[in-house]
Amino acid sequence: MAKRSPVSIDVLVGQNIRISRLQKGWSQGELGRRIGVTFQQVQKYEKGANRVGASRLSQIAGVLGISIVALFDGIETATGDSPERSARALLSEPHSLRLLQAFDKIENENIRSMVLDLIDRIVAARRRGPAARKKKRR
Repeated sequence: MAKRSPVSIDVLVGQNIRISRLQKGWSQGELGRRIGVTFQQVQKYEKGANRVGASRLSQIAGVLGISIVALFDGIETATGDSPERSARALLSEPHSLRLLQAFDKIENENIRSMVLDLIDRIVAARRRGPAARKKKRR
C-alpha cells in the first residue's frame, strides 16, 4: 500500500492544533491525555500525517478552548503556491512560540534591534558556509 502524503489542509489544522497547544503550555502528552489518545497520535495530528475526524476535531477545540473554525484559520493561504513558508508554519516550529514570547517581553527598542541584528548575522554566517567563517577568524 502506498504511503499517503499529508494534504495541505491536514497540515494546516495540525499546525493550528500545535500553536494552540503551545499557547496553553501543554506537551503533546498532556493534550493526548485530555482527549484520550497517545502523544504519538497528537504528534501525527500536528504533522498532518493523520487526519483528524470531525468528532475528534470538536473534542480538541473544546479542550483547547477555541472554536473549530480557529483550527482552520489560514485556510486561504494553505492552498496557495507561496515559495515562502507562512507565519503560521514558522510559528508551529519547535521553540518559535517561546522565542516570540521572550522577544515580546523585551521592552527596550534598542535591545530588540540588537537581538534582530544578532539573528540576521547568524543567518548570514550560515549562508556563507563554514569556509567563509574560517577565513574571517584568521
